[in-house]
Amino acid sequence: MSRDEHVAVYRIEGLSCSSCAKKFEDNVNHISSVSNAKVNFGAATLTVCGIATIQDLEKAGSFDHLQLVPKHEQFEKKAWYKQRQYQQLLLSTVFLLSGFITHMIDGEHSQFGILFYILATLIGGSTLFVEGIKNLIQLRFDMTTLMTIAILGAFAIGEWSEGATVVILFAISETLERFSIDRARKSIRSLVDLSPKEAWIRKDGEEKCVPIYDVEVGDICIIKAGQKIAMDGRVIKGVSSVNQSAITGESIPVVKQLGDEVFAGTLNEDGYLEVEVSKKATDTTLSKIIQLVEEAQANRAPSQAFIDQFAKYYTPAILILAILLAVVPPFFQGNWLTWIYRGLTVLVVGCPCALVISTPVAIVTSIGNAARNGVLIKGGVYLEELSAIQTVAFDKTGTLTQGKPEVTDFLSFTDKNERSLLEIAMTLESGSTHPLAAAITRYANERLIIPQENVESFQSHTGKGVEGILYGIRHFLGSPSWFENKLTPEVTSKITSYQQKGKTVVLLGTEKEILGGFAIADQPREKSKQVIQELNRVGVEHIVMLTGDNEQTAKGIAHHLGIKEVKSDLMPEGKQHYLKSLRDTGISVAMVGDGVNDAPALAVSHVGIAMGGAGSDTALETADMVLMADDLEKLPFAIRLSRFTKRIIGQNITVALGLKLLALLLIIPGMLTLWLAVFADMGATVLVTFNALRLLRSK
Repeated sequence: MSRDEHVAVYRIEGLSCSSCAKKFEDNVNHISSVSNAKVNFGAATLTVCGIATIQDLEKAGSFDHLQLVPKHEQFEKKAWYKQRQYQQLLLSTVFLLSGFITHMIDGEHSQFGILFYILATLIGGSTLFVEGIKNLIQLRFDMTTLMTIAILGAFAIGEWSEGATVVILFAISETLERFSIDRARKSIRSLVDLSPKEAWIRKDGEEKCVPIYDVEVGDICIIKAGQKIAMDGRVIKGVSSVNQSAITGESIPVVKQLGDEVFAGTLNEDGYLEVEVSKKATDTTLSKIIQLVEEAQANRAPSQAFIDQFAKYYTPAILILAILLAVVPPFFQGNWLTWIYRGLTVLVVGCPCALVISTPVAIVTSIGNAARNGVLIKGGVYLEELSAIQTVAFDKTGTLTQGKPEVTDFLSFTDKNERSLLEIAMTLESGSTHPLAAAITRYANERLIIPQENVESFQSHTGKGVEGILYGIRHFLGSPSWFENKLTPEVTSKITSYQQKGKTVVLLGTEKEILGGFAIADQPREKSKQVIQELNRVGVEHIVMLTGDNEQTAKGIAHHLGIKEVKSDLMPEGKQHYLKSLRDTGISVAMVGDGVNDAPALAVSHVGIAMGGAGSDTALETADMVLMADDLEKLPFAIRLSRFTKRIIGQNITVALGLKLLALLLIIPGMLTLWLAVFADMGATVLVTFNALRLLRSK
C-alpha cells in the first residue's frame, strides 16, 4: 500500500461466521478499484485500501445480507419485521406450514403441497443456493456447499418436506447465531458508544455545539455537570469529580482541577469544567483503546489458528464420508434411497459452524469484557499466554510502590537542632530534580523551612550526592558510601537498621563529621501486598521483584509485601537479561512495569504488562497488556479471566466435536433425520456461543 493510497474503515452489520468473513474479504479484494481489503471478524469491521462505494461493498456481501456504514457512523435501527432476512424467513415459514397442512389433508403426494415446499425453499434459501452452487462450480467446499447439496439431494429423492424444513431451520440457526455474536460484540460497541458525537466549545467568544471530528487541538471544551467529556484535554477552569471507569475501570470518581488531564468518554459528575483540547477525536485515549481492542480481536490465538487449519481439511473429509456412506453400503445391501438419504444427513451434520466459531466468539467476548474493566489485552495469543503464566516479575518503583519517595525519619548525630540541619539540606537540594532531593525538599517545606539564597562552589556528583559551602563550611549530602571514612559503629548500625526496613538513607555532613541524615522510603501501594497474596491464591507461586535499589532496601520492601525473591542493583538491561534467562529455561513469565524504563524487560517476557496506560501512549504501544489505571488488582482478575477463557474454549471445542461425532454415529443406523441433523448443528452452534457469553459475567 502506498502512503497516499486511500484507506477507509467500515462497520459491518450481520457478520455472523468467520467463514463468511473470509468469503466477504475475498469478494471485496476482487473489486478492481480495491488493492487490499481486510475483514476483522471479531470487531465486525472492514478496512479497504482503494476506492469503493458502500453499494459495491454491500454487493460483495449480499450472500449474507451484509450492511456497511463508515466506522464513525451508527447503523440505522430497523424493526425486525422491516429487515429482509426476517421477512423472507416469515414468508417461507408460512409456505412450509401450508405444505404440511396440504399434505395432511390431500396426502403425501399432493402437488399443491410440493409446490408450497418448493416456494418455502426458494424464498428461505435463495441466497444459500446461489452461494452454494457458485462454490460447487469453483470446487470450494464450505457450509453453504454442504447444505445446498443436501437440500437438492433431498428433493431429488422426493423428500420435499424434509428439504424445505432443513432450509427453514438453517435460516433460524443463522438468525440465532447472528444474535449471539452481536451479544459477544456488545463489549466493543459499548466502548464505541461511550464517546459523545458532539462537543460544546467556546470559539471567538461564542459557545456552539459541533461534531467532535470538527474540534481542533487548542479549542476550549465546556462540560457541565452530568455531561460526558467529549475530548482528551487539560482542565483550565473548574473543579469536579469525574467518573473514569470507562477508561480505567476504576469505580470511584477522581477529583479533577486546574492542570489535571481528562479523557474523552468519562463522565463529569457534579461540577463545571473548561478543558483545553490536547488531541483530535481520532487520537483520544478512548479511540486508541477501541482501535487496539479491535486489532486484538483480529490477532488469532494459537487454538483459533489450529481450528481454522483443522476446518480446512474437515469439510472436504465430511463430503467424502457422505459420498462413501451413500455409495458403498448399497453395493452390499441395496436400498439406494435409504443410504443416499443418510449420506445427505451426514452433509447437514458435518457443517463446521459450531467448531469454527467455538474459539473466536470466546476471544471476542473475553477481550471486550477485559477492556470494559480497564484491562487492555492486545490479542488472543496474549490471552492464552496469560493463562499459562508461571512467574510474575514486578518492577519496584512506581509499580509495587507509589513511585514518590517520602522522608519517614530524621536522623541527628550532633547537638545542632533539626531546623538548622534541615535548612542546610534544603538549600543544598533546592536545585536538584532527583526524587530523593524532592522528598527532602517536601519534608522541609512542610516544616516551613526557608532555604538560603546562595551556595558557594556547588557541585553535583552522579551516584553520590551534592556538596557546597554554607556559612563558610563545606557540606556534603548523599549516600552513606560517600561518607565511608567517617562512619562510626553507631552511625553504621542506624543506617543498617533503616535499610533492613526497606528505607534509603541520605547523610548530611562536613569534611570532619556526620551531622545527621534522612531515612526515605518509597511507600508500597496500598493494595500491593493483597495483590501478591491473590496471585499466590490463583496459582502463581513464583513472584520476583526487580529493582535498581540496593539489596538491603529492596529486601525490606519485598519482605513487607511477602515477596520471597528479589533481584537488586539492576539496570534496565539487567532486568531484560534475567527475564531472558527464565524464558530460556522454559518458564512462562509476565513482566509488570511502567512501560517506559522497563520497555526492554516488557519486550522479552511472554506477556509484558504496563501500568497506568491512561494518558500514556508509550504504555499503550509497548506492552502486550495494559492496566489502564494504576491498579494492580486488575492483574489477578486478568489471569482468572484468561484461564476461564481457556476453559471455555476447551469446552466449546469438546462440545462441537462431541455432538458432531454423536450425530454421525446416530446416522449410520438411521436414527437421525435431515431436519434433526439441522437441530443438532444449530444446537451445537448456539450452545458454544452462549457458553462463551458466560465470559461477560466475569468481573
